Amino acid sequence: MTTPYEVRVAEDPADREACFAVRKEVFVVEQGVPQDIEYDAYDGTAVHVLAVRADGVPLGTGRLLYGEEVAAEKTGGDATVGSLGRLAVAREARGLGIGVALVRAIEEAARARGLAAVDLHAQTHALGFYERLGYEAYGPEYPEAGIPHRAMRRAL
Repeated sequence: MTTPYEVRVAEDPADREACFAVRKEVFVVEQGVPQDIEYDAYDGTAVHVLAVRADGVPLGTGRLLYGEEVAAEKTGGDATVGSLGRLAVAREARGLGIGVALVRAIEEAARARGLAAVDLHAQTHALGFYERLGYEAYGPEYPEAGIPHRAMRRAL
């Protein structure tokens, strides 16, 4: 059986625009996240991953942040830890395993860059999803864009 979608690193401008379109659909339209905070300076240096159907329709996205600048703000100063974020799957594509495939692709990108672990800020309703993938929550619940979150980490 062939996979109904492909997950790849978004290396060209069209793929990046597809990533941003999925994020807008999920975070800005569905969840009401203000557009001016959904996109940030990290988008220019992040490793973006994209899930697309065979016909090219974008289905999901996520990104990996890493490096010294990211570590200072996102991972408690630890540059061996990457930050997984902006994981989004289009409504019509949920339940197909795309979220799992995106997380695993981001983890592979982190390994390829020599990172030892991946952190993320999970919306609390998604804690179980990430726990099934080996992530452990730590610290208190906190609001981000008006949505409750918890920090999570998985050693690679």
